[in-house]
Amino acid sequence: MLKPLLAITMGDPAGVGPETIVGAWTSPRVHRWSRPLVVGHPEIIEAAIRLLGNRLKLVEIDSPEEAEPSPGVIPCLRSGNDSALNVQPGEMCAAAGQAAYDALVLAANLALSGRIDAITTAPLCKQSLHMAGKKYPGHTELLAELCGVPEVAMMLYLAPDKDIRSPAGLGVVHVTLHSALRDVFAQLDENAILAKARLAAEVFGRLLKDRAPRIGVCALNPHGGEGGLFGEEERTIIRPAVERGLAEGLNLVGPLPTDTLMVAARDGHYDAVVAMYHDQGHIALKLLGFHRAVNITLGLPIVRTSVAHGTAFDLAWQGRAQASSMIEAVRVAGLLARQRAGVASDFGEVSDVEQGELTQEAEV
Repeated sequence: MLKPLLAITMGDPAGVGPETIVGAWTSPRVHRWSRPLVVGHPEIIEAAIRLLGNRLKLVEIDSPEEAEPSPGVIPCLRSGNDSALNVQPGEMCAAAGQAAYDALVLAANLALSGRIDAITTAPLCKQSLHMAGKKYPGHTELLAELCGVPEVAMMLYLAPDKDIRSPAGLGVVHVTLHSALRDVFAQLDENAILAKARLAAEVFGRLLKDRAPRIGVCALNPHGGEGGLFGEEERTIIRPAVERGLAEGLNLVGPLPTDTLMVAARDGHYDAVVAMYHDQGHIALKLLGFHRAVNITLGLPIVRTSVAHGTAFDLAWQGRAQASSMIEAVRVAGLLARQRAGVASDFGEVSDVEQGELTQEAEV
């Protein structure tokens, strides 16, 4: 368990997922924190190897137990069928959605059965997933169904460094996620806000050893509603949820305007932030560290991390995709898997050596 066995799913074959996997593979940080294998179609991963000109050897395996990864060898567990080979770069189609779905389902089942220790996912395209008849808004909701859990949350995460001052890093948890803005107001209620605050407190409670996590709760309306002039949700929904959380013993503050809250969180005054909707959390955190950001799914019985970007069809299969988010997603998954198994894991600041490696990788 010093190096957890970790499955990286291929994602949408029309996007940058295969490139980011191959690009990340030679990083020392990937192999320092895990024993990775790929779940997907071997020929697609081999095509990415040829594209990037990496001297990597792909070895097809029949079970995760056979995986013997190294910086020069990619073990690949086949999923799906050959229809994925006909997918064109940047193309939304049912075959691409089915390929991403098949890889994720296989990896999730392996994790649920205890045959692997964690999953890191490459991005999928929601439209292609729907074209394949899989009516899920994204990875998070699909994994919740596969794992049979009613309450999950997406958390974008940045590990601590010279810019992120909290000792365990900074996470942003979303109350509503893949929803149209017009639907956000109807989906917000006290229970939903409090549920996400609890999940944030749980994960950071494990990361922090000396105190309860400090959680800032975002306002919904401009200027926090300005006393009701710009909206009542702060007074009628968000503040009551915060008060209930305080009564439970959660260390909550809010509702606070997001602009000032995120500056304070960056400077170490908060460990986690509860955002009311997708872009409120995504934009703020990604501006602090786009290529370092990692997606962690909270509330699952398995460890799942992901890159914090999409399929990037405009860059796909051109050899231009950056692998830094994939590298960090693998590192964080390895640490979370160790922690879940009861092995001490240091979520402190990334070492100078790793920071130098990350800088070099981001410049490639």
